[in-house]
Amino acid sequence: MDLVSLKQRFGVIGNSELLNRALEVAVRVAPTDLSVLVTGESGVGKEFFPQIIHAYSARKHNKYIAVNCGAIPEGTIDSELFGHEKGSFTGAVEARKGYFEEADGGTIFLDEVAELPLSTQVRLLRVLQTGEFMRVGSARVQRTDVRVVAATNMNLQEAIEKGRFREDLYYRLNTVPIAVPALRDRREDIFLLFRKFASDVAIQYRMPPITLDDEARRMLEGYYWRGNIRQLKNVAEQISAIEQTRVISAEVLAKYLPPQGGGAPMAAGAPHPDDMTTERELLYKVLFDMRADINDLKRMMAELIQGTGRCPEPARDIKALLPSATQSSFVPAVVPAAPAYPSAPVYAESEEVTDEPPREMTKADMQREQIVRALRRNNGRRREAAAELFMSERTLYRKIKELGIEEI
Repeated sequence: MDLVSLKQRFGVIGNSELLNRALEVAVRVAPTDLSVLVTGESGVGKEFFPQIIHAYSARKHNKYIAVNCGAIPEGTIDSELFGHEKGSFTGAVEARKGYFEEADGGTIFLDEVAELPLSTQVRLLRVLQTGEFMRVGSARVQRTDVRVVAATNMNLQEAIEKGRFREDLYYRLNTVPIAVPALRDRREDIFLLFRKFASDVAIQYRMPPITLDDEARRMLEGYYWRGNIRQLKNVAEQISAIEQTRVISAEVLAKYLPPQGGGAPMAAGAPHPDDMTTERELLYKVLFDMRADINDLKRMMAELIQGTGRCPEPARDIKALLPSATQSSFVPAVVPAAPAYPSAPVYAESEEVTDEPPREMTKADMQREQIVRALRRNNGRRREAAAELFMSERTLYRKIKELGIEEI
């Protein structure tokens, strides 16, 4: 098979060896009815390979149906794939064929197959093994002759270990694996793709196409491209629409490329590192504010208890907070022993224990105590007391009246 004509027919751009190998596998497996599992990161163009397999198979004159398994709600996915009978659930006003029944004799492409719930995976496994299925709400077994091509951007081995994907279904789907390379693994194709996207925008909007100087081209080819071809296309369209100059330098290109990050691209739904950094900074700020509030509270309580401006050093050992042996609350009294009865220790009268909790000091009580102490330290001189409390003399007068503080 001539790969050049295949690429022209399906609009595949690139000369990478990894890409050519994936295309060759797709063409060779097309005449068979073996199940194919296409794997690769998001945005690498996995959707082209099921189309190629169907076009070069004996089923090319029958239906080709593409299903995004991640876009169908879990409650209705069985009905969508296998159909349902009238009255099988609320809203089922008539019987309906599913995708497997509609695609009989053709090819069905299950994109994001790792998003299927476990109950649906069991049904899919039976279809792959025997070609049999039942509509939702029906007891009649039906047969279908369909070629299944699946695709995912997730690591199915990890999903199996976590119990999110059935191992037997994985081996049934993975009869012929096709790995689509990431854009960073085919750097010789990056500039070709960028030039194609820029040319498409120029033709569509009737504008001169943009070009890159040598330094910008090296920057483009050296970028990590976490979003793969989809991200490259977005960058080409943005620059074509926004920039007035048609020759793009490295400085201009850098404005459209987010900061690079190493490692594998994030899975769908995972938090972005920038979001995680912002959240971490917010948490740190909250913790620091809480620590400052606690320190202020310690200082205020120390002033209330000791009447000084210094906060006592907190005890670093829990034993320091416990009463010593000499401070024990009971003192055994020595009673002369009687010949008939053994002596019993007599304890000193302890404080009466009540069930009422101690009264908590309110904010008004704390303010009253601070003002009273400041007035006493300044011999009743309100101006000096107001300066010590960092408030105006008028505010101090108002606080004395509100809190009912007597003249000192």
